[in-house]
Amino acid sequence: MLRLAFFLLFILSVTAACRRLPNLQGEGAALMQGVWNQDSIANADKLLSYTRHKFKFTCDSFYVDLTTHSKVNYYTDSCFNGGIWKEYAKGVYAVRGDSLFLEGTYTKANYKQKISGCYQIGRYIKSFYIRSSAPGQLQLESVNDQRECNLVLKEQIICKPKAL
Repeated sequence: MLRLAFFLLFILSVTAACRRLPNLQGEGAALMQGVWNQDSIANADKLLSYTRHKFKFTCDSFYVDLTTHSKVNYYTDSCFNGGIWKEYAKGVYAVRGDSLFLEGTYTKANYKQKISGCYQIGRYIKSFYIRSSAPGQLQLESVNDQRECNLVLKEQIICKPKAL
């Protein structure tokens, strides 16, 4: 009898903890909404490689274009492309306190899934510390390599959540 009571209590607590999520896209952070470009990179001429970012944040989703410049060939010659190449990723993001978390997948240029080819494939997972924000400007610092990513707002976007 005691086992049955514990079992029923467990089932009741599990079903009480479950809730149906809305069938709408999340709104994301108002601060992030828009198209942001990294126009310059400090000491780019002295670095062996660097990546310039172009982000688009719309509601709780992100799209990023990554342009990498490298003096060192990490790939086969057909992929190295003279030391300049582009990659793309899309996914969802979250802002918690002073941190930006991006989780998605690497894609082709049309943001469709990429399963093979040059450069990165698979999961795109990045975290940034939000150093400061002002109207039209956003200073991020990569948690992985402590590189700064100074972004300038190029286009404001107003979130209109879509049905999932």
